[in-house]
Amino acid sequence: MEAISAPLAVIGYGLAAIGPGIGIGLVAGNAVQAMARQPEMAGQVRTTMFLGIAFTEALALIGFVLFFLA
Repeated sequence: MEAISAPLAVIGYGLAAIGPGIGIGLVAGNAVQAMARQPEMAGQVRTTMFLGIAFTEALALIGFVLFFLA
């Protein structure tokens, strides 16, 4: 990497990690709210929540790999 592009890559990855962080917060918050409204569906909501978290976290991991490739 060149001298100027390395710090920009670090800043870019940091900014790219904000999106998945917000997404995971929204998924978990809405899942807790759904479980509070319908406790009998807690198992199904929890499974769907973990799938949503996994897909959202995959975005952060893709950004992490691209950071090393840049």
